[in-house]
Amino acid sequence: MENARGTVFKYGDNVDTDVIIPARYLNNTDPKDLAKHCMEDIDKDFVNKVQEGDIIVATKNFGCGSSREHAPISIKAAGVSCVIADTFARIFYRNSINIGLPIVECPEAANEISSGDCVNVDFNSGIITDETTGKKYKGQAFPPFMQKIIDCGGLVNYLNS
Repeated sequence: MENARGTVFKYGDNVDTDVIIPARYLNNTDPKDLAKHCMEDIDKDFVNKVQEGDIIVATKNFGCGSSREHAPISIKAAGVSCVIADTFARIFYRNSINIGLPIVECPEAANEISSGDCVNVDFNSGIITDETTGKKYKGQAFPPFMQKIIDCGGLVNYLNS
């Protein structure tokens, strides 16, 4: 599994699935179309600024709300390589792994990393490096079976491989 490296988009507590991908777009399941509306109700400029490989950092309870898979799909399709948070809603955590979006829980990193910082995440060791400040954080490394699921692009692809 490769490292993730990108510029940070920072959000606070309780970013729910309704602001990740608003309900008015749920009639569409095309990832590219969902990506066009990712985060628009919390950050109108996100879709215009996000670059392939960028990273979302948030504090507590990221992905709370409904259990829609559209939320992690829109984040991944927007080019985000990883989401780091203090905590994740459990269903969002499962949905993210199921669709192949790497997510890392690390309270210290989530609270200290700032928007615009350049961050590198080593999924094998769990080490998160804020290249802007030089500070390192220890997140949870992915177990090998989860790395395989993410490498395959999600659970369905993993099971079909």
